[in-house]
Amino acid sequence: MSLDWIEPAERIKTLPTYVFAHLDELKAKALAQGQDLIDLGMGNPGGPTPKPVVDAAIAALQDANNHGYPPFAGTTSFRQGITDWYRRRYDVLLNPETEALPLLGSKEGLTHLAMAYVNPGDFVLVPSPAYPAHFRGPMLAGGKVYNIILKPENNWLIDLKDIPDTIAEQAKILYFNYPSNPTAATAPREFFQDIVAFARKHEIILVHDLCYAELAFDGYQPTSLLEIPGAKDIGVEFHTLSKTYNMAGWRVGFVVGNSHIIKGLGTLKTNLDYGLFSVLQVAGEAALQMPDKYLHQVQELYRTRRDFLIQGFSQLGWDVPKTKATMYLWIKCPPGMSSIEFVLDVLQKTGVVLTPGNAFGDGGEGYVRVSLIKDCDCLGEVIQRFKQAGICYKSEVGVY
Repeated sequence: MSLDWIEPAERIKTLPTYVFAHLDELKAKALAQGQDLIDLGMGNPGGPTPKPVVDAAIAALQDANNHGYPPFAGTTSFRQGITDWYRRRYDVLLNPETEALPLLGSKEGLTHLAMAYVNPGDFVLVPSPAYPAHFRGPMLAGGKVYNIILKPENNWLIDLKDIPDTIAEQAKILYFNYPSNPTAATAPREFFQDIVAFARKHEIILVHDLCYAELAFDGYQPTSLLEIPGAKDIGVEFHTLSKTYNMAGWRVGFVVGNSHIIKGLGTLKTNLDYGLFSVLQVAGEAALQMPDKYLHQVQELYRTRRDFLIQGFSQLGWDVPKTKATMYLWIKCPPGMSSIEFVLDVLQKTGVVLTPGNAFGDGGEGYVRVSLIKDCDCLGEVIQRFKQAGICYKSEVGVY
């Protein structure tokens, strides 16, 4: 019997291929062919989750009170832990009852927020390149994504002048993310002030993704959107424990900010899930209570890897700016090669997995993202494999 009549919804059919899923297929094929892979493609931190977090989860798992459905809005204790952490880290005061909501990872919340607020045909402003959930969520909701193409000469910052007034007047939401995935760009406080003024003028909901703020180096302290006066009137901010606390597989995130926006997202989620397992909320609270000494150790770890890999790429002809934050480097493709061509060439010749820039939208073409998720010994092996394969960057067009 033919199953041709089983058709997915248009919202699925119109989505572009999810490049990370395609990368998984390529990695599986390479492994089957006996290649020794070094995966710098995903933003999946190496190393174990901190012991205090694991211990808290084990203790919570043994408590039968945690085995039932959790409260839809999250446990009181975890919400209080989130708001206490925001006050300590950013001096931002939040009401744990109405201005904080635990999530099944930030990706889930970012996507579902679009489904809660975007009607078919609504304009949504999204930088390009961007974390895929920022534009895929609005696409799933039937929105019209207006890409704000970011430029290296502007340090990958959104230029609000690139948004026509006619589009701004129709826009429902503006997604953005600094420190940035994938570019590792950071934004000064003045930028946040400007974007709040812009959104208030045009009555646009601001959605800021702050998932990499704790991975900052050399004394740099990223800005929270909610530090800016008036931002909480129109915006929310998403965070995750995946990166800073090595909890990617635990799927623990949260959103904070405007209570009305959070209420709408919460209403949608009550129809989709039963919230975050209480054991994971206990673990998340334990993570947020870890001392700043732990954060400093994590920051030093990634700073060391950043410096090591930038130096290694410089030996191969790349001029990579020293990043202030995140766990990524954003590297130009050799002239004459697309991002997917370069990624495939590197994979075939070296077994090293990178992420093509076009995975993050059209504005990412011509670049690849490199994750700093391996130790320096492994990163040294990456540079050695590049050298042996003759992979380098040349400024002359067509030379590779």
